[in-house]
Amino acid sequence: MSNILITGANKGIGLQLTEQYAKRGNTVIACCRDVDAASALTDLAGSHDIQVKQVMIGDGDSVAKLASDLAATPIDMLINNAGTGGPKAQSVMDMDYAGWADTFNINTMAPLRMLQALKTNLNLPASAKVATITSQMGALSLDMAMAYAYCASKAALNKVMKLAAIELKKENIQVCVIHPGWVQTDMGGPKADLTAAESAAGIIGVIEQLNADNTGGFWNWNGKPHAW
Repeated sequence: MSNILITGANKGIGLQLTEQYAKRGNTVIACCRDVDAASALTDLAGSHDIQVKQVMIGDGDSVAKLASDLAATPIDMLINNAGTGGPKAQSVMDMDYAGWADTFNINTMAPLRMLQALKTNLNLPASAKVATITSQMGALSLDMAMAYAYCASKAALNKVMKLAAIELKKENIQVCVIHPGWVQTDMGGPKADLTAAESAAGIIGVIEQLNADNTGGFWNWNGKPHAW
């Protein structure tokens, strides 16, 4: 069985990933911003091998503390799931620039911050995987004039992880980004196509197929390659 660290594990896709991986017998290190408010996660941890950890992925000191707490703990899989939809004003003529910077911090910089902080942990197993939840809205091949800050942050994230895959391949760390689909979460809304459980199951299937030959890929939740 594997040690799997998941960010944004307190709700939505992250909570479902945590539950499904734990039910498969894995140890899940489930991270969220506010443990006291994560009642569904802490309840789940009461009956499974789940370690609930607090981390603010946008804060370097908080991420460093998490890494210190996990020193010498092998991590077979890092799933960067936490993210933000960005500020209310994010159009061509109305941009909240401070909100845009925060969106980049959370969606683009934080996944790499987590990878860097936990690199020693990822090197402890014979091989490891880093999967980051992105969005089709970050694909340059998809023209949707909306949510400029969010789309830009995901496009940049995709590039960062594609480059990371090239460098980490020699260390037997496989990297990918995954579009989770249109999911019934706080961000996706109740009319979305997929439940969080369906999306999580698909994401798990994609990660299972990740290997040294296809590292650096951009995938849909259903296992189909996504255009960049």
